[in-house]
Amino acid sequence: MARYTGAKLRVTRRLGDLPGFTSKKSNSTKRPGQHGANQKKLTQYAIRLEEKQKLRYNYGLSEKKLMNYIRQAKKIKGATGTVLLQLLEMRLDNIVFRLGMAPTIAAARQIVGHKHIMVNNACVSITSYQCQPGDVIGIKDSPSTKKLVENFLESPALSNIPQHLDFDKKNIKAKVLGIVDREWVALKLNELFVIEFYSRKI
Repeated sequence: MARYTGAKLRVTRRLGDLPGFTSKKSNSTKRPGQHGANQKKLTQYAIRLEEKQKLRYNYGLSEKKLMNYIRQAKKIKGATGTVLLQLLEMRLDNIVFRLGMAPTIAAARQIVGHKHIMVNNACVSITSYQCQPGDVIGIKDSPSTKKLVENFLESPALSNIPQHLDFDKKNIKAKVLGIVDREWVALKLNELFVIEFYSRKI
């Protein structure tokens, strides 16, 4: 999606916790807007729309890119919703975020785009690069890169590394052990609703 520059807490108050979108927490539990506290029950369409928006905001995807991922997921054997989440979780920018090298996926996208990340000893600046089991992810051998990443690694909030990643924090090097399991996807949503939302469009 085009880079979102609006109020992030407003989005999380409406959609719930989005760990890849922002690490900030709102003091209010009410939905945003003048009538947020008195909002009527959501329609079935609105429920599915919000689940879709969770994916878009959390992973920073445009509508077109998300639809392409759903088309791709439908061609792969398995539950389409689970495959969709696995495709998104195996993106390079998301893995950099899950390793704790960046506070959000947007920050991880910037780190990858500025050529700080190496995959199998080769510089990769494509944020949507699909990591595969066996890939080794590290950082460029540069003092500025090391300082940038180490500042984020010191954050205690970024310590829950999923089981499909093996991370050597001392040497800032990780290995992808396999495909992420559904239970390790940090985002709380019903992926079936997302597939249902697009069922008539794709």
